[in-house]
Amino acid sequence: MEQRLANTWRMPLNDKKFIETALLSDLRLDGRRPSDYRKLTVKLAKQDGSAEVHLGQTHVMTFVTAQLVRPYRDRPNEGSLSIFTEFSPMADPSFDPGRPSDAAVELGRVVDRGLRESRAIDTESLCVLSGKLVWAIRVDIHILDNAGNLVDAANIAALASLLTFRRPECSLAGEDGQDVVVHPPEERDPIPLIIHHLPIAVTFGFFSNENLLVIDPTHHEECVMTGRMTATLNSNGDVCAIQKPGGESVSHSVIMHCLKLAHVKATDITTKIRDAVEIHNNERALRKIKRHSSSVAVDVCGEKQNQLDASHLDKLKLEEEEESPMECEASPSGQEQSKDGVSKNFTGGPSSWYDTS
Repeated sequence: MEQRLANTWRMPLNDKKFIETALLSDLRLDGRRPSDYRKLTVKLAKQDGSAEVHLGQTHVMTFVTAQLVRPYRDRPNEGSLSIFTEFSPMADPSFDPGRPSDAAVELGRVVDRGLRESRAIDTESLCVLSGKLVWAIRVDIHILDNAGNLVDAANIAALASLLTFRRPECSLAGEDGQDVVVHPPEERDPIPLIIHHLPIAVTFGFFSNENLLVIDPTHHEECVMTGRMTATLNSNGDVCAIQKPGGESVSHSVIMHCLKLAHVKATDITTKIRDAVEIHNNERALRKIKRHSSSVAVDVCGEKQNQLDASHLDKLKLEEEEESPMECEASPSGQEQSKDGVSKNFTGGPSSWYDTS
């Protein structure tokens, strides 16, 4: 996928030779080894279904939405998953606005193939009413900055946003049970998607010299590469998809070596994604607890507290009527006369008195 076609024309021949010569010595322009990945950062917004990924200087943002639609006739009990990409000229001068380019279409297909063919998402759980209504999940991928290897960054961002997305809960009503009721999040908690595993895309770059192989190529290396291959695997080592759009031919031994490297990288990336999602879920649960505790506090102060105060006051009045006036001396408000004649101070209302002596 030639993502920086304009930059390919501008790159001097000496720069291309310098990159290839450095790779022969296992060196890259950013100081990495050929099998090293760039720094990966996964940021999850407070809003469910939104993720932002930095892979080196490559910056990708994804959003997940859902709507109720009619299912396909051949799959009446399954929902759908769609991937849409947006390449903005802000991310790269070679990207044209308007109609999606071939690179944008291919990027969406690679991410979609890894998720769909591996059946990572349980689409049957998206069915609301068989043959009539199912949930259609849409993933929008926005390229904010292209510094190479958009496929891997977009794949990671899509998985992170899918893991944090929650769809509204639905129920059936009506006399015939055919009326669908969509409950708002205030009424019922939204439901997360059922994701069996995480298919991680790992991209390799090939050069004219068959001995040269790099993982996670930058935009400079993409201008020099003569071929690429994207292997999608999960942490168990299962191969979900392989994409090789032409270019330099690759031997069987090289492909097997790439799959071994991809398995290691997929395991590391899966751990980072799950750690970020776990932090997001903990923060979400904490915000929910705070909202719930505040509502309970308002209820206690507004209704229950009044009832407790009234019951305490009635009880105190009955005790005062039973006692004789000669048995105790008057004491100031908020004080109780003890047996030894020392008064004890109390603060707050009758229901929250405590000893401060």
